[in-house]
Amino acid sequence: MKFKVFGALGLALVLAACSDGNTNKGDSTGAGAATQEAGPVPGSEADLVANVGDRVFFELNQNQLSSDARAILDKQAAWLARYPQVSIQLAGNCDDRGTEEYNIALGQRRANAARDYLVAKGVSASRITTISYGKDRPTADGDDEQSWSQNRNAITSVQ
Repeated sequence: MKFKVFGALGLALVLAACSDGNTNKGDSTGAGAATQEAGPVPGSEADLVANVGDRVFFELNQNQLSSDARAILDKQAAWLARYPQVSIQLAGNCDDRGTEEYNIALGQRRANAARDYLVAKGVSASRITTISYGKDRPTADGDDEQSWSQNRNAITSVQ
């Protein structure tokens, strides 16, 4: 019995001696110190989404840019000017009403409207590709106006 008590006490002493009392708080400052993420990587898609906005919305059966859409595209143009190595894709989308053919064509007009605006703001057309998904990639599920309005968009993604 004494052996078990002394063994346990000895083990506790050894473990206590091995501990130097410093608690690693992850705040080392030397070369090679781990850095903590302060946010998305500059120039990444996460940066675009978090700091600029990656989508503009359209009215039913429309491809004209609203003042809100132009404001977001202005921010995207400024962001793209900061990151000239970044290329983007603009994807035009529609709600699920209408035929497949109509929605593919409307989605392409929406993507083109956003592209044309960015080009007019100084972004090189060679940095932008467009695609239409029509009604095939909804961002919101549901058959109500709120869902449909979220699905009528052009989404910018970093390539």
